[in-house]
Amino acid sequence: MELVSSSRSVLPYRGGLAVAAPSRTASGSSRRRRTSGFGCALGCGGEGKSVAGGTIRRRAALALLLASPAMSVAFSAHGKTKSKNPYDERRLLEQNKKIQEANRAPDDFPNFIREGFEVKVVTSDSYITRDSGLIYEDIKVGTGNSPKDGQQIIFHYIGYNESGRRIDSTYIQGSPAKIRLGNKTLVPGFEEGIRDMKPGGKRRIIIPPELGPPVGPSTFFSAKQFEVFDVELLAVQDCQRRTIAFYSDVVCS
Repeated sequence: MELVSSSRSVLPYRGGLAVAAPSRTASGSSRRRRTSGFGCALGCGGEGKSVAGGTIRRRAALALLLASPAMSVAFSAHGKTKSKNPYDERRLLEQNKKIQEANRAPDDFPNFIREGFEVKVVTSDSYITRDSGLIYEDIKVGTGNSPKDGQQIIFHYIGYNESGRRIDSTYIQGSPAKIRLGNKTLVPGFEEGIRDMKPGGKRRIIIPPELGPPVGPSTFFSAKQFEVFDVELLAVQDCQRRTIAFYSDVVCS
């Protein structure tokens, strides 16, 4: 006796479940054969049930593993991993040197290799790097005592950007700069670099962005970049407060 069935059999396939076309006629023997194969998803017994159940469990475990955050982060990190090519670094180094030569950068000027947000500073062995990230080179060591908070320093400087282009100079202005230490009027990296200098000394200071000047239209710094300063400390002066009637000022000599 044949039975007419309007139900659909569910067949598993790679990536999901496939719905087979509805069977209009099915005999009892063919129904038993159908339920004993891979096409049984629920309610089967015997060997077919165990095979289908094992397949479903493996697929569910694989789907859960791929959907886990740890695997997503791992795949994402693997996709973003990029090995640096030494040839590209040498090419950028040579290109930057040509730009610095065109900008008439001074001798032994540092080189900066940028890859995205990462910057590699290339200098000679005479440069010293501090824990703060400040890099400097003593061109000439002065004599005497280093300045202290409250004292006034008189100095010349020339400021450069990463490409070696001059952005400011007190030599061109015709007069040295005068600033009292400890008033937070200097760029943090600049004050750190000049604080342990001695009168008559000359130093090249490489200031990283985290110790650099503010960025904005009111300054000549247009981006968060390394800045290079050649500094010559001329003198260190003691300062005293002077009060005359209702007038008060600070005199340094």
